[in-house]
Amino acid sequence: MTSPSNPVFATTRWTQVLAARGDSVAARQALSDLCAAYYEPVVTYLRHHQRSEDDAREFAHRFFELVLHRRAFDAATPGQGRFRSYLLGAVKHFLAESQRHARAAKRGGGQAPLSLDANAGTDTSSEPQVPDRAADTPDTLFDRHWAATLVDRAAASLASEYADRGQIAQFNTLKPWLLGEIPALSRADAAVPLGLTEGALKVAIHRLRRRFRELVKAEIAQTVSDPAAVREELRYLIEVLTARSDLASSPDR
Repeated sequence: MTSPSNPVFATTRWTQVLAARGDSVAARQALSDLCAAYYEPVVTYLRHHQRSEDDAREFAHRFFELVLHRRAFDAATPGQGRFRSYLLGAVKHFLAESQRHARAAKRGGGQAPLSLDANAGTDTSSEPQVPDRAADTPDTLFDRHWAATLVDRAAASLASEYADRGQIAQFNTLKPWLLGEIPALSRADAAVPLGLTEGALKVAIHRLRRRFRELVKAEIAQTVSDPAAVREELRYLIEVLTARSDLASSPDR
């Protein structure tokens, strides 16, 4: 399994996976798309438990093969909430099972197939915890990479919308003000090649940020089972991004 080259995906919902428990083609595709989208955060987590980058990716391949081919999430229930929490919990359980399997093999015991019981050892607490900024634990790094991936997906969707309208040059010019980068030009200078006044450029930036906020929320909505949890998840993801300073201005501003 490889990470996607195109970060813009069709709509896929964790609720779709939960509803069908893998019994429908749509649910299986939804799960596959979600796993592909958030493959890299899993690799980030596994780097802290494997000897090398290659080992982490090999382990991720094995994990996702179980997820996708053995219907590992069929036991998931709507009450288990966030795909982020469920996926990380499943990775933790798979690590524990792999270590137990390796120890048994060294002792010469039977080598039962590795399992991925989505109800065992998973982290499915309903309240996301504020990350400890002083400690980059594997869990914190997973959530941080997850948040960055989600923001990247929203930004890619936004770029696609501008490209469809023939305004990709405007998007590329305004993007630094969206993601907290240091603009190469002042607003007055940036407005000139776009044929805008500085006031019109400020309005364009405001619209860009507003649409970005909508797309971030839409991305979050794909990974939570309760629509009411979107703002809570957004608040948490802003926290982990702020800890890394990847997003200077939050998408909720």
